[in-house]
Amino acid sequence: MRDLKNVQPLADFDWDAIGNEQTGYAAEEKEKLSEAYDKTFNQIGDQQVVEGVVVAKDSREVIVNIGFKSDGVIPLNEFRYNPDLKVGDKVEVFVVQKEDAGGQLKLSHRDARILKSWDRVNQAYESQEIINGYVKSRTKGGLIVDVFGIEAFLPGSQIDVKPIRDYDQFVDKVMEFKVVKINNEYKNVVVSHKALIEDEIEAQKAEIIAKLEKGQVLEGTVKNITSYGAFIDLGGVDGLIHITDLSWGRIQHPEEVVQLDQKIKVVILEFDESMKRIALGLKQLTPHPWDSLDSNLKVGDKVKGKVVVVADYGAFVEIIPGVEGLIHVTEMSWSQHLRTAHDFLKIGDEVEAVILTLDREERKMSLGIKQLIPDPWTNIAEKYPVGSKHTAVVRNFTNFGIFVELEEGVDGLIHISDLSWSKKIKHPAEFTKVGEKMEVIVLEVDAENRRLSLGHKQLEENPWDVFESIFTLNSVHEGTIMTINDKGGAVIALPYGVEGFAPKSHLIKEDKTPVKVDEKLNFKVIEFSKENKKIVVSHTRTWQPEEPKDEKKGNNEAATVKKINEGLEKTTLGDIDILASLKEEMDKNENK
Repeated sequence: MRDLKNVQPLADFDWDAIGNEQTGYAAEEKEKLSEAYDKTFNQIGDQQVVEGVVVAKDSREVIVNIGFKSDGVIPLNEFRYNPDLKVGDKVEVFVVQKEDAGGQLKLSHRDARILKSWDRVNQAYESQEIINGYVKSRTKGGLIVDVFGIEAFLPGSQIDVKPIRDYDQFVDKVMEFKVVKINNEYKNVVVSHKALIEDEIEAQKAEIIAKLEKGQVLEGTVKNITSYGAFIDLGGVDGLIHITDLSWGRIQHPEEVVQLDQKIKVVILEFDESMKRIALGLKQLTPHPWDSLDSNLKVGDKVKGKVVVVADYGAFVEIIPGVEGLIHVTEMSWSQHLRTAHDFLKIGDEVEAVILTLDREERKMSLGIKQLIPDPWTNIAEKYPVGSKHTAVVRNFTNFGIFVELEEGVDGLIHISDLSWSKKIKHPAEFTKVGEKMEVIVLEVDAENRRLSLGHKQLEENPWDVFESIFTLNSVHEGTIMTINDKGGAVIALPYGVEGFAPKSHLIKEDKTPVKVDEKLNFKVIEFSKENKKIVVSHTRTWQPEEPKDEKKGNNEAATVKKINEGLEKTTLGDIDILASLKEEMDKNENK
């Protein structure tokens, strides 16, 4: 047996060749071949995004070739947003590691999408590109969509053009979207599927509207009904029938004429190609009711109808559906007292009226209902002769009098001066109230102008004939101060309900204290005028003698005496000399 302790290994022994078929290549030549082999592959580094080709696919994995020594294996769920993925498709992948512990190439499609997702999202937003997205789940108010690996929000209102109640039906589906909003700061993306539908609808609308003509008759379906009209689907474009174009007659709501999903024929009245608005008509497809109105109907005939509209100025009465006549408020009553039509009629009332005017060309008719009763002003002078007494109702006031109604259609005026013999009335509201009854007497009748002049005070004898004998000049009566004016004069309440006036200079009391309202004092009559119904009184004259009137005395002397009389209370011992001089002067004048 050989001794192996002194055996040395060969320096050029190729250990890698053990168990392999010998190629016969030298080490240097083999190294050159290895370098050449490596150059046949892409120069790929870790953490890099590259493009690869799908070379195989099963229910769990996708095999991608990126031109490297080996292929990469990627889970299929990373491609769930693209269910149409097939062998030969090009995809972007992220090189996680060229060789793991087992020498395997590790790739990720999800990471590649995320790295480039924001650039692609912004690009899609700017170019309004249509992109695919995978609906991952439902959330409050909408859905979460995977777009380029980013979670985007799809609001419920942006799912479809029609309201969607069941959001769950879209989960796990791939849909087309448009990016409608990006917030780069908060990394928020909002997408819309509705925008795609709207774009398609707008394209359809433009195509349909381009073919429309005014007066064209089309068939459509009632899509929606509102209080102001009905929307009709004309096969991709909507038109509106306004409530006034649904029926020749007046209706309260479109549902009286059409129902949802009903198929109807309509006529195009107007359309705006730029605004994509189409105005439709339904009633225009039937003859106008005025054309079928009785040709024998004429002014003066009586007609019956239903009140369909009431305004302050009048009421519209529908004679037949689509044919209306106006009853103006002035044709509802013979009264000249202005009122509103609401006082006479209400919607739904069945009325009879007389045709006042009829214009078939203009399709206008005016009616009247007061003509159904006799005009109360006929033979007015016989019904209300001058001097006759009547009971009337107060209707309204003016500054100069009261308008009263004797009967429906017969009004009269009581002038403010004809209300009372004794009281001075500033405004009729002081005397009575609206709605109260008043006794009146006819003073004048003007049948041509429909005017009655009435009086109230004339129902009694003129008390001033009696006052003339009671309030004689210089007679004294007790009175009460009612008011005091700015100049100091006062209105005095005298007996028998009559009023007098006292000037300021005649309100001086003997004790020189000022007079007050409601104070009772004696007053002397210093002027009486029956024609002017005027009584002037004086309290001062009741205690101070009237000044003597002597024309021989000069004006200076009279003025001096008046001054003395008015200022006796101010006389002092120093005034005695003045009084003595005045007496001397008066004595000399007497001697002359």
